[in-house]
Amino acid sequence: MSLSGSVTAAGKRAAILTAGAAVLLMIVGCSLVRSSPANASNVVGTTIFPPGQRPLMPAVSGRTLTGQELRLAAEHGHVIVLNFWGSWCSVCQQEAPALSVAARQFKPSGVRFVGVDMADNSASAKAYMQQYGLLYPSLSDPGDLIAAEFNRLIPISAFPSMLVISPAGRIAGRVIGAASVQDLRRLIKAAAPPLLPRRRRIPGERPPRLE
Repeated sequence: MSLSGSVTAAGKRAAILTAGAAVLLMIVGCSLVRSSPANASNVVGTTIFPPGQRPLMPAVSGRTLTGQELRLAAEHGHVIVLNFWGSWCSVCQQEAPALSVAARQFKPSGVRFVGVDMADNSASAKAYMQQYGLLYPSLSDPGDLIAAEFNRLIPISAFPSMLVISPAGRIAGRVIGAASVQDLRRLIKAAAPPLLPRRRRIPGERPPRLE
C-alpha cells in the first residue's frame, strides 16, 4: 500500500471517529469535568419510577436569578418540572424551545416549572431565559450545591438533565439529556395523581352528612 493510500485510510478513520464523538456529545449533552458517585445513574434518556419506588425530594431552597427566595417545598401539591441547565450548554439551547412551549401548555393544569442554572453568570443566564422565552423562575447554583442534592439521581457532569416531582414531593421520573415536549407529557402524566371517578348520584338521594 502506498503512503498516500495509508494517509487517506487514516483520514477516513479519523473522520468517522470524530463524527461518532459528535453524535455521542449530542446524545449525552454538555459535560463538565467533574466526578459523580459510583451509584449515580448515567443512563441517557427518560426514566419513570413506579409508585412505591420514588425517592423523596430533598429540601432545596435558594435565590433565583432575579434575587427572590424560592423553596421547592412551597410548591408541594403541584407537579414540579425541575430542569438543570447552563447558558453555555449547546444542548440546553436546543432543548429550551421545548421547555418554553411545555411551560405554557401545562401552566393551566397547575404544573410548576423551575430551573437550576449551574456554573453560569447572572447576566448570561438572564439573557438566555429572555431569548428563549423561559418565564418561570430559575435558581442560581454557581457552586453546584443544589445539584449535589440530586446527584444520586442525575449526574452533575451532564447537561441538560431534568426531574419531574409529584404533588406528594416524590421524584416520579427524570430525563438525562435534552427533553422533548413528548417526554415531558409522559413524565407529567406519570407524576400527576389519578383522578377518582365521580360517583353518579341517584335521583332523590341525599348528600352524606358531615359529622
